[in-house]
Amino acid sequence: MDLILLLSFLGAAIFLTLMPGPDILFVIAQSISQSKKAGIATALGLCSGLFVHITAATLGISAIIYQSSLAFAIVKYAGAAYLLFLAWQSFREKGKDLRINGQKPLQYKQLYKKGILMNILNPKVSLFFLALLPQFVDKTAGHISLQMLILGFIFMMQALIIFIAVSILSDKIRRLLIGHSFIGKRMNMIQGLLFTIIGLQIAFSKN
Repeated sequence: MDLILLLSFLGAAIFLTLMPGPDILFVIAQSISQSKKAGIATALGLCSGLFVHITAATLGISAIIYQSSLAFAIVKYAGAAYLLFLAWQSFREKGKDLRINGQKPLQYKQLYKKGILMNILNPKVSLFFLALLPQFVDKTAGHISLQMLILGFIFMMQALIIFIAVSILSDKIRRLLIGHSFIGKRMNMIQGLLFTIIGLQIAFSKN
């Protein structure tokens, strides 16, 4: 593969990952409401979900889903409903105080699974890769599917690095906020609002 093409793809990938979207907002929500470890566990799940979408785009499965408006709508609204359910769970715990000393048990496996499920239930991600990856494929080099998988892996790894950095930064913000009892007792409300925004963003996004 051409080095200049790879560097161009990496630059585009970093820019797109940093743009406000469901994935990065989800990482921020978990990091601020719980800890950087929770954000990293979520990031690992999201990136595992990315691999599913990358494979689907490479095999052309995402194109089939997009052509079926019913299948696309079912997956999209299932994803939105799942996020709104997470928002409802957060609102139910709105009065609980989150403390740094770890009094609230963190279940990282569940966060990892949530990250996977959230990403898989967002069909826009597959369509994103279906549109993005072919633009950076060197057609003269052959092995188009393999090139797309390599590009997808590069995207996934840079996304993981960025999400980890975002988790660490969000955790620092959390530590500043948690010292104020008024804000600390409303951290679940903040998380619930973020989940609601992400869910509505997916539900009302255009096909």
